[in-house]
Amino acid sequence: MADPVDLVQRHCLRLSTRLPPPPQPRCLVGARLRLPGSPLSLRCRALDASKPVAVEGDKSEEDDESYFSVISSRLSDVDYHGESTKGDLNVRREHIDALGGNGKSTLHGPIEEIAWKEAKEAETLLSDMGIADPLTLRHSPRGIFCTRTLNLRSISVIGYDMDYTLVHYNVMAWEGRAYDFGMANLKSMGFPVDDLEFDPDLVIRGLIMDKVKGNLVKADRFGYIKRVMHGTKMLSTRAVSEIYGRELVDLRKESTWEFLNTLFSVSEAVMFMQMVDKLDQGLVPPELGPLDYTGLYNAVSKALFRAHVEGQLKSEIMAEPERFVEPDPELPLALLDQKEAGKKLLLITNSDYLYTNKMMNHAFNRFLPNDMGWRDLFEMVIVSARKPEFFQISHPLYEVVTNDGLMRPCFKATSGGLYSGGSAQMVEKSLDIHGDEILYVGDHIFTDVSQSKVHLRWRTALICRELEDEFEALIQSHVQKEKLVTLIQQKEIVGDLFNQFRLALQRRTNSRPAQTVAATSMNDQELTESMQKSLIVMQRLDEKIAPLMESDGDLFNKRWGWLSRAGLWDKSHLTRQIEKYADIYTSRVSNFLHYTPFMYFQSQEQTLAHDVHSYSRGQ
Repeated sequence: MADPVDLVQRHCLRLSTRLPPPPQPRCLVGARLRLPGSPLSLRCRALDASKPVAVEGDKSEEDDESYFSVISSRLSDVDYHGESTKGDLNVRREHIDALGGNGKSTLHGPIEEIAWKEAKEAETLLSDMGIADPLTLRHSPRGIFCTRTLNLRSISVIGYDMDYTLVHYNVMAWEGRAYDFGMANLKSMGFPVDDLEFDPDLVIRGLIMDKVKGNLVKADRFGYIKRVMHGTKMLSTRAVSEIYGRELVDLRKESTWEFLNTLFSVSEAVMFMQMVDKLDQGLVPPELGPLDYTGLYNAVSKALFRAHVEGQLKSEIMAEPERFVEPDPELPLALLDQKEAGKKLLLITNSDYLYTNKMMNHAFNRFLPNDMGWRDLFEMVIVSARKPEFFQISHPLYEVVTNDGLMRPCFKATSGGLYSGGSAQMVEKSLDIHGDEILYVGDHIFTDVSQSKVHLRWRTALICRELEDEFEALIQSHVQKEKLVTLIQQKEIVGDLFNQFRLALQRRTNSRPAQTVAATSMNDQELTESMQKSLIVMQRLDEKIAPLMESDGDLFNKRWGWLSRAGLWDKSHLTRQIEKYADIYTSRVSNFLHYTPFMYFQSQEQTLAHDVHSYSRGQ
């Protein structure tokens, strides 16, 4: 493989032959290229390092010599890709005319031909440098997936949640201990729990607890219930139909439904399902009162809440963070790229300062360069934020002034500050940045993603670590899925033939001609035998299809199947929530490192049932 530095130099040399000779060498403002296997970091500026960068509206003496102008994303309406979105770096008009209008320039001519050649050269250079293009990353477990077009160049501020976002926990360790503490609290209340153990495979994110019926359900994007578990027992399709009939899941009905938004919900759901079994078996002591499933859920929720509030769980994690936190060396570097690209980074977490500081020190400091600490990455840190209320109403603001968490009242937030409480509106006011110039990244669909979008119109990103496991399971199940689809298609064709025979016989019975001459010429015996043959083939196909359908998704979870789907083709209720509230989603924050901080994420084509052609890129 050729030396990456040499490749860049040769490519720059080719580009330079197309430009009119400038007074001084120059290239992209603020562009940085980190080359694999090389410590070299190339920084290019419009002017010499000793001279200021030209900004739009600045009539300095260097204006004549600058190819590029930096424009605030608030003022720019044109993006590199020609979309009506915002960009922050533009070629000056006089240089566009010079480059495009000079007959000697290779940029002269039809733009379709120029773009085709330039795209091919860029593709080759990226490949030679070992950098995956965005289309390749899309088909990767570490990809960032887009539901609504998002231009990172128009983003001035990126806010982050901490738990399960910047700090990822080992689910078995963290949720297992939460379960242990919660069960201990239930035992102190008189519930029988001694023979129970934590089983994280019992549930997955995106399921919905029915607090009234004692069930855990999986619904499709429309709210139709596809799978049900009562206690720890999966119910048959017939039982599901008898229990729910025409009832749809409506998450606004909070007295009935509780959505598992995050991995923090795993321990609660496992506890509730196991205790439903105990209640059904008549093992709950009568002195606890006449409990229905709703009362049982409230008891479980209260026990787990005590486990969090009393502080025993977090004290144990703070004492041994290496036991609970899964390190990600790439994550701090991804944030460092964003900061150096001019993004203002925020940390907004519901955790208190002492816990936040301990977790961030453990997860970040050892992976940052030049003795940087995690606080150096962030423009502002807000702990005990009380989300989702943080995005809706204002709470008193306090400044954290000592390392042991001592606080004092504060009435205005400033850059570099460490605060407790406050509100999103306060953040916007202090930074003078609003709405869609802010991207917020979190793991909780309701607390982090939907509320920041609904109330403030912030752009949003959801972190869902399970995507990596599902992606690998999808690859492993590809052959089985193809076999299943082939059998279904064969049944569809045979079934269509059977239906035609049946209609022909129906018309003959009513003394009307069949649909075609060929069908009309068949006698009754031929029609009957053909129908019997088609039925036998379909019934035998059903015997093959049924177990394949039943096991579809088993590689991800044997009870619930795929995270993102409900049934063979339809999307799960979780996927619908992601599409509705998250502009982009990915498995971990460090995936941003595989993209640039200037990435233009484009959503894929949303195909319709009547579409004739698909124009999706990479299809």
